[in-house]
Amino acid sequence: MRHTLHRALLAGLLATAVAQVQAAEPVAVEALARLPALQSVSMSPDGERLVALIPSPKNPDETALATWDIDTLSAGPKVITPSGEHMKFITASALKADKILAIARQEWTGDLGGCGEGKSTGATRTFMVKAYLTGLQQKSFDEAFTSDVRKVGVSEQTQRCLELAGTASLVNMLPLDSDRVIIRQLSELSLTSSYYLYNLKTGETELLFRGGARATPALFDSRTGKVLAKTEIVPVGGGYEQQVQLLNAKTGQFELQAPLTTRLSDRYTVDVVGMDDASGKFYVLTDQFSDKVQARLYDPVQHKYDAEPVVADQDYSIDALLFSTRRADFNQVVGFVVDGPHRQVVYVDPMLKAIQTGIKSAFPDQQVSIGEYTDDFSRVLFSTQAPGTPIAYHLLLDKKIVNLGSQRPWLEKGLALDESWVTYKARDGREIPAILDLPVGWKKGDAPAPAVVLPHGGPWARDYVGWDASGWVPLLTSRGYAVLRPQYRGSSGLGRSLWLAGDKQWGLKMSDDNDDAAAWLVSQGIAARDRIAIFGYSYGGFAAVAAVVRDPSPFQCAIAGAPVANLGRLGTSWSDNRLQRILQGQTVKGMDPMDNTSKAHLPIMLFGGDRDVRVPPFHPRDFYKAVKDVVPAQYHVIADMPHSMPWYPRQQRETLSLIESYLGKDCGLAR
Repeated sequence: MRHTLHRALLAGLLATAVAQVQAAEPVAVEALARLPALQSVSMSPDGERLVALIPSPKNPDETALATWDIDTLSAGPKVITPSGEHMKFITASALKADKILAIARQEWTGDLGGCGEGKSTGATRTFMVKAYLTGLQQKSFDEAFTSDVRKVGVSEQTQRCLELAGTASLVNMLPLDSDRVIIRQLSELSLTSSYYLYNLKTGETELLFRGGARATPALFDSRTGKVLAKTEIVPVGGGYEQQVQLLNAKTGQFELQAPLTTRLSDRYTVDVVGMDDASGKFYVLTDQFSDKVQARLYDPVQHKYDAEPVVADQDYSIDALLFSTRRADFNQVVGFVVDGPHRQVVYVDPMLKAIQTGIKSAFPDQQVSIGEYTDDFSRVLFSTQAPGTPIAYHLLLDKKIVNLGSQRPWLEKGLALDESWVTYKARDGREIPAILDLPVGWKKGDAPAPAVVLPHGGPWARDYVGWDASGWVPLLTSRGYAVLRPQYRGSSGLGRSLWLAGDKQWGLKMSDDNDDAAAWLVSQGIAARDRIAIFGYSYGGFAAVAAVVRDPSPFQCAIAGAPVANLGRLGTSWSDNRLQRILQGQTVKGMDPMDNTSKAHLPIMLFGGDRDVRVPPFHPRDFYKAVKDVVPAQYHVIADMPHSMPWYPRQQRETLSLIESYLGKDCGLAR
């Protein structure tokens, strides 16, 4: 495939880009904090247009919704709609039937009345998030998939809750249907979810599944929308079971499948993801047979799994099966995703495999992710990235690669980052995976460098290799710091054993893993023993706070962003998923930093947003007040910042600058 550059595309929008940063120089905070030049890119199913978010022509720190006609890309965006005075676009998607789905949010302060994350009494500083449908000309934006049923009998507090959270969402695109999709709609009376066929052109709905307090559809027929599988949470013996029922094609009735039913407290993965048209068997992603998730076929008539997995990997879980959306081979498995150091897509379809191979030859040493494609593969949208190269978007157009643009074209040459997936032994012998980023320009044999141990949030989460959207890794490595991101016990996605090993180990063995990460850096000659800091956000912030009161410690200082600091007050309001709150809530035990503030012995900087409802500001504030007279401590409140990305550019500028300054000056690592 011939590699071509479409120079005219987005030229006007990118004219203000700063000069490209040389790999040997520290990346400027502004280069990491400014709004991406291009993000949230999608292609319409017919391959006729692109939809994306770009900086607003009115204000480069705000987003705008833009569309392009693919046949006339060089003409630039056909329509650009800047974010409104209050609602700001955060994602967008090109749908069928000439529709666009846009998600927007705005700051909101008020009484939630116990609805969602936030205070049960008094005013909460939070965000309102809404989904909107609009047409190609973007003349009007209507709240997506809303019901026009009268709200008789609905309390004022409930109406406010639903107004804030929205009442509907997109579930399935139904690729073969020209007009209809599947949506989820929240009943304003019962607060349970029902599922409908929704006509994008007429707004008409047809009920598919009336939800209850515990029942949820697990799989839809992507041809018709019919529910093929459902799950139900049932109280059993003082706990809960997740029961799986599959549709019997002959009787039209759902049948309970005992082999798929598990106790929630056992935390097995049982995810019904598809049905094989030829055999009538169901594809299930499960770790019932192995520490890692496998893809298996399940026979609903015989009530048993096949003896061998369809797809399995010795080292990593199978994260997904990919099903064709093309009419010629609809619903056939065309690939799978191995959840390794990065989400590696393996295609078994010959055409997609050839396309992927061709793209990789044009972008060596980069991760390639294929997105939407037309039935004849004449138009394929894909993205590329690498640890030192920001995400960029491209279009395979009639066998030629058109570069649509990078999220950060001012870093287009990228940074010479040396990133690797490593493992180290914890003190009890457990192997802990980690991502190691060496300082830019550092090589083995050089003098040990200053280092930062950077545990991820969650803790039921994990890190991946590739470009770091938070900006923390390029900020640190370009300033001479080594960065090690431990996938400590309690991390999810890397095997059931590692995940379960974190139960009730907050501040205990989970923190031992971070301390042992620092020791490993020293043993490898990478880090100087007296120049190591710990920095984390959310649960990672807890790990940093815990390090301040754990003795002995391998760290010289700590940075805690939006940290949980008080396990006793964590409660069950820190997740929007009820079941996760129940399950993970049982595992949140260990050493409570707020009970040990008198043992503080490390300098610490804390920061958090005043609109963070996931980890409310009292966590960092109360810890700061308790230790500020014991150790050098700072606490910074970031105005209007929520818990999770996307953050505003001004918030990124402030937090990145705080991190840079604290490590170099207050902690003294940059000496």
